[in-house]
Amino acid sequence: MRTIWTRVLLLVTLTFSASMAMAQLPNEKFGKPSSMEWDFVGWGDAIGADAIILYKSMTATYQLTDQVSNNTQSSDFGIDNLQDFGKNQIDEGNILVNYQFKLRTKILKPEGAKHANIDITYYNLNDDKFISADELSDLKIKVFSKNEKGKVVKRSINTSHFVKERVDDNYMVLHVEVPDVEAGSIIEYQYNIASTRAAFLYDWVFQESIPTVRSMFDLDVPAFLQFNMNVPINKLIKPSVTAGHLNYDTNRQDLKRGKTCPTNHYVVVGDYILPEGHPMKRNADEQGDEKAEKIAVFTSLITTPNVPHPAAMPEGCTHLRIK
Repeated sequence: MRTIWTRVLLLVTLTFSASMAMAQLPNEKFGKPSSMEWDFVGWGDAIGADAIILYKSMTATYQLTDQVSNNTQSSDFGIDNLQDFGKNQIDEGNILVNYQFKLRTKILKPEGAKHANIDITYYNLNDDKFISADELSDLKIKVFSKNEKGKVVKRSINTSHFVKERVDDNYMVLHVEVPDVEAGSIIEYQYNIASTRAAFLYDWVFQESIPTVRSMFDLDVPAFLQFNMNVPINKLIKPSVTAGHLNYDTNRQDLKRGKTCPTNHYVVVGDYILPEGHPMKRNADEQGDEKAEKIAVFTSLITTPNVPHPAAMPEGCTHLRIK
């Protein structure tokens, strides 16, 4: 009888601990891992993983210049004047897409050190006659660890650990290897991408080869650019779309201050995602046959008339991926 009550108490304690962990994670502010993250070793079916992604995100916003307007330039873009908007208004230089990426990974076992490394795929046209590329900038990599006294030690990773590789005529991959990572280390990535390809949005991976606590993207897209958004259908993925607005970036006197463009604001969040095929436990004592299903990659396709489709990413390639 005592054994049964001990099991029940243990199960309640584990459930309460997991609930507390889920309530306090993730920490979306980078630069100083929280005390909860230092103690966190996974949840439920994720217990025992070599490494875990605490948080990853992609935020994309459009920067509109004063050249982005219809012929009259007398009103905001809306349904009534979308038909006047052609490819001449979204040539390179007229619109800029600003991306910000964040990734925080915790290494749980020595064999999980390889998961501190990432690949970043970005557009870079291989053509001597025509220069076109997305600009990758402000890449910051921090490794946090604790010494024998429990003090947090922080170090940065420099460019000597970066290797570029061309995937095809349109895309490059930046391979980043983080050295001297040990169990308990937390690694943070932050970087930006500026792109003039307004008709293209980078893919987003929710499901990695290790468990992911939170993965999200936040896109604010001008309403005159219509995309077919392929959002994964899964109980762990929660999408939302709301109306928003962007201001024009202009010094023109004939465009009044506060001139705005309506947008479609997409926010999609995935929480507590296991790798494809990861075993699912039915309870504390029994190993079930259920395995984590595959979660599709978020993709988009421009559907606005008269807008040429930019070069898609190579087959099987996604923008940000844990090695």
